[in-house]
Order: sequence, then C-alpha cells, then structure tokens
Amino acid sequence: MASNLNASTLLGLNRREVTALVEQAGQPAYRAQQIMDGVYRERVRSFEQMSTLPRPFREDLAQGGFVVGSPEIEQRFLSRDGTVRYLVAFGDGESVETVWMPEGDGGEADGETEAGDSAEMIAGAGRASRGWDRATICISSQVGCAVDCQFCLTALLGVKRNLTAGEIVGQVLAVLSDQKVSPQHDRINLVFMGMGEPFLNYDNFMKAVRLLVQEVGLAESRMTVSTAGIVPRIHDFGQEAIRPRLAISLNASNDDLRTRLMPLNRKWNLERLLAAAREFPLRTRERVTFEYVLLHNVNDRRENAEEVVELLRGMRSRVNLIALNPGPGIDFVTPAAESVAAFQKILRDAGILTFVRRPRGRDIYAACGQLKRTVAIMPAEERSS
Repeated sequence: MASNLNASTLLGLNRREVTALVEQAGQPAYRAQQIMDGVYRERVRSFEQMSTLPRPFREDLAQGGFVVGSPEIEQRFLSRDGTVRYLVAFGDGESVETVWMPEGDGGEADGETEAGDSAEMIAGAGRASRGWDRATICISSQVGCAVDCQFCLTALLGVKRNLTAGEIVGQVLAVLSDQKVSPQHDRINLVFMGMGEPFLNYDNFMKAVRLLVQEVGLAESRMTVSTAGIVPRIHDFGQEAIRPRLAISLNASNDDLRTRLMPLNRKWNLERLLAAAREFPLRTRERVTFEYVLLHNVNDRRENAEEVVELLRGMRSRVNLIALNPGPGIDFVTPAAESVAAFQKILRDAGILTFVRRPRGRDIYAACGQLKRTVAIMPAEERSS
C-alpha cells in the first residue's frame, strides 16, 4: 500500500479524500469514519492513539509517509482577564497566534441570543464549574498579513504564506484539547479574526470551515469571518452552502480616510464594498457586522459617526466599535472611553445596533490588532491606556 499513496497529513483531509485513501489501501469503507472520528472528534495526535484501526493499517499509513499533522503549542501567555494567547507552531518552523477568550469580547456574531438558546441553556453548568458560560476562539488564516492596515501590529510582519485547511483546523483542535472543552458539551464561538486575511486564502479557509462544521461539530451560526473588504470574495462567500457570518472591517467613514488607514481601499473603495454588503444574501435574523477601530482624533469625531450612519442607512447591519489596542510601532492613540461612548450613541440614536468590544488580553498582546508573535508582556503604563 505504501508505494501507491501520496504522503500527506490526515488533518485537513475531508471525508471524500479519506474515503479515497481507504479504498486505495484496500480497507473496508467504515475505516474512513474511524479516521475522521479519530482526527476531528477524538483529536488524536498519532496513529498509536487510533486504536480503532488495525495495527497493520496504521503501520502502512506511517510507512507511506502519512502523519496526523497536529500543530504544536509552542508558548502560552495568560492574561489577568483569563484570555490565553497561544503561539502555534507548524512543521516548517512557521507559527501563528490563536486566542482563547472565556466569555468572548462582546463582538461575536451571536451577540443577539440565537433561536433555541434559552437563558437557562446559556447559563448552564459551565459557569459553575469553570467560571464562564461560553468562550470564543480567535484563529489565524495566514502567517502574517498582506493587507497592511496602518493600526494593526500583524501588518508589520508582512505575509509569509497561507495556512492549509489542516493548519487552520489544527489551531482549533489544539485549543479545545488544551482547554479540555468540546463543541458537543460547551458553548464555543469561533472568529476568523486572527493573523491574516481569510479571503486572500479563500479555498483553504472555506475547506477548514466545512471540516469544522461537518467533522469537528461546531455550528456555523457561532462562527464569524472578518474581511478587510476583498469584494469579489464577498460575492463568492454569499453563495456558499455552509458559511460563517460575515464581518467587514470598515474603520473609516469616507474613502480618503479609509485609503490612508487601509491601502486596500484603493482597489475596492467604499462604494464597491458597501454595494457588495447590501447585495449579500442574509439569512433569517442575520446582519452584516461592520468592525470599526476607533483612533483618537483620526476617525472618532462626531462627523465620522454621522458619515457612518449615512453609509449604513437602510442596511441590516450591526457595528462593533473597537478602541485601538496599542502596541510598539503603531503611531495612533487609543481614544478616551467618553469618545467611544459618544460615537456609539450617535449610531444607536440613528437606529444602528452598535456594541463596544471589550479589550481582552491587551496586557499580553492578545487583543484585536495586536497579534505579532510578541513574547513580551505589555508595560504597565500602556495597559491602562
């Protein structure tokens, strides 16, 4: 068998690919289900842990160059608020960051209670035993990022490469195992808001989504993907049968300002971006989320808020406001809480559902816009800014 198979990692293969592998190996069809369960549900890390497979088959897989392909947690950084930032390493020596947030940051797509989630269900045994009712995992899609948003630490890395579907899924499995939780028993949200632009790695991102839903058991309604505004992929994304909810990084109220903060706006300006958002096929009770990072005296003025109201007028949307999370090399200042509240009030008074995302893990460089594989802890004088 070994000479007829192409060496590969099992993590990242879908059911069709695993079925083909099993058929090629001359094994009964039910072995495919055993492999899928072992890799994605039981989260095994080696063939030795796949006790449902006969030893000769496991040996053939290993001799054929196959590995499970689980990533390694290289480092953990624990915030005083319970957030954990993971440095997750892959076989080629590259690494990304993945963040665990007990209770989330208030910006998850299911901020409005989902149908079927009663208060009693949400309040379940989790809080009694762990101190949290639900948690959010923020995962990366690329090593670094090519979008070059001027207020984001990840942009300083540039982009090294795309992650494979297995590397994207592997981050989730690694955190679930480390935190000893399961989507079948715990309320877990996923946000594709870590390092990288998911829509610039679209095929691998979408394959990972399907694996997370169909094999790991996460609900697509508890997933959100954030894009800086790759307009053609927003159109593609709207046609997917299985997809997370959509969040768009807006961050400015007019084209001149957005181009300054997000050079990508030169290619897909606000007119094209908002047209794609208006055309996006929303499901029942679904809204397009707009993320807006507030920068002191740059995009946080009254006139900016009023322009955002006009941009979103008539759209089924919600806005998540994010006060800038500081970091070395970022030449902007975090606005005062009063400025954030005033901005939020203008949007809410105009009938726009608007939330303020809580900074989670800011002291360990785990908050939105801070992921840069930093090994230091934030100086005390910056934590309170």
